[in-house]
Amino acid sequence: MTNGLDAKKEYSFSSAPVIQAILSLAIPSVIGQLILVVYNMADTFFIGMACNPDIFGANAMDNSLVAGVTICMPIYMFLSAISNLFGIGAASVMSRSLGKGNLWRAKQASRFAFWGCLFTTVFYCLLSLLISRPLADFLSGGNPEVAEHARSYVLFCVVIFGVPTAMNTLFSHLFRAQGKSLHASIGITLGGILNVALDPLFMFVIFPLKDAATSAALATGVSNVIALIYYIVLWIAQRKTLVVSIKFSPKAFSEGIPGEVLRIGLPACLMTLFENISYMVLDNLVGTVLTGEAGQAALAGVGVAKKINMLAHSIVRGMTQGVLPLIGYNKTSGNRKRMAKVVYVSGAISIGVATICTVGSLFFAAPLSSIFVHDAESIARAEEFLRILCVGAPFSAVAYTVISFFQAVGKPWKSLILALLRKGILDIPLMYIFFLIAGRNVEFGPELVVMATPIADGVACIASIVLFVCYLKKNGQNRGQFAETNPAEKAS
Repeated sequence: MTNGLDAKKEYSFSSAPVIQAILSLAIPSVIGQLILVVYNMADTFFIGMACNPDIFGANAMDNSLVAGVTICMPIYMFLSAISNLFGIGAASVMSRSLGKGNLWRAKQASRFAFWGCLFTTVFYCLLSLLISRPLADFLSGGNPEVAEHARSYVLFCVVIFGVPTAMNTLFSHLFRAQGKSLHASIGITLGGILNVALDPLFMFVIFPLKDAATSAALATGVSNVIALIYYIVLWIAQRKTLVVSIKFSPKAFSEGIPGEVLRIGLPACLMTLFENISYMVLDNLVGTVLTGEAGQAALAGVGVAKKINMLAHSIVRGMTQGVLPLIGYNKTSGNRKRMAKVVYVSGAISIGVATICTVGSLFFAAPLSSIFVHDAESIARAEEFLRILCVGAPFSAVAYTVISFFQAVGKPWKSLILALLRKGILDIPLMYIFFLIAGRNVEFGPELVVMATPIADGVACIASIVLFVCYLKKNGQNRGQFAETNPAEKAS
């Protein structure tokens, strides 16, 4: 295990058929991402159940509860932005270091990622506590009932349990960088399964129905704590064979390691960060266009549509994160032909899956929406918003694939440009422009604001293709560099 990989993992990284190598690394990662979606949806499903008068009669909660919990998604997902900053950056450094047989650098990168992620998350949790009230008011569009539920959810899910949530995702990146995709995903899966089990127990048995937002947040937090315990136990049990290390060492802050980790992780962080800032702006504008019960229905509808639309994006994100170490390893080991095949095949799979999700959302928008909300107006809004948002999924798949490629080969600025173009530079200004055009038009105002998202996805897709083709030409694909093989293959 001279390069930090056991014989089976080294075969998968360097010699196994490309489709086999992709699936072995990506499937656990995809499953982990799907579990994240499942337990994200579980909160919304059980919250929606609490608002169903057919079940709870006069005691049922109103739509402000669904709206309050769903608009918290961006604040919660900021924790993933922190994890991606350190986790994806370290995973790229680790995989390329392992490709060169430099175990020391890989170990130090994991140490820096662990401590950097921990301290940054603590700072974010404290900041969330300080600004939770004005932030909830902004996200709710000034709706006091929605804002109150949002504050309760943020207090427990982010402020109190934010650290285990962020560290879970970080560990999944670090273990995956050493080829342990299955172990990386088990922790995420464990957290998801526990959350689905604890949600109804906390919401409908242990705590009063009126505290449903707090109960859902507690269920998510406890689940993440148990998942973090799994990762810590796994690290203790396998620390002698793992490159992953959490021991504090001043050397982790030397040799340019922090700068390289942060440069590569920054695009992934900003992509998640601005994705959620975009969702926050969307919630605010939709809640501002409509007021009263119509506004609550629109906020609940857009929240549900975003959750359902997460399915396609999470599968693609799992695919691209899963193959990132494979791309980085083959790039530094010299097998560029194999690296190119990984990009093309994984990209084709991502686009295909995203297209299927788009078609499914277009045809089944109404029944999918009715799983989470139960009044006619909220279902109608969710259906309309989902049909608009889902169109961007195939375009996003292309952008995700190229962004991940540039992260893997150590080209952070190209990934950064694409990440900001997809979320931040284009879609947020478009939302405000469409908001000004629509005014308070009930018929098409909210829908027009939502249309900014798939438009930005389309532009980012075109830009991704252009940058990727330019990279191939500059690096001499036509002169045979991508046909280059590693020394072992030449010898055989």
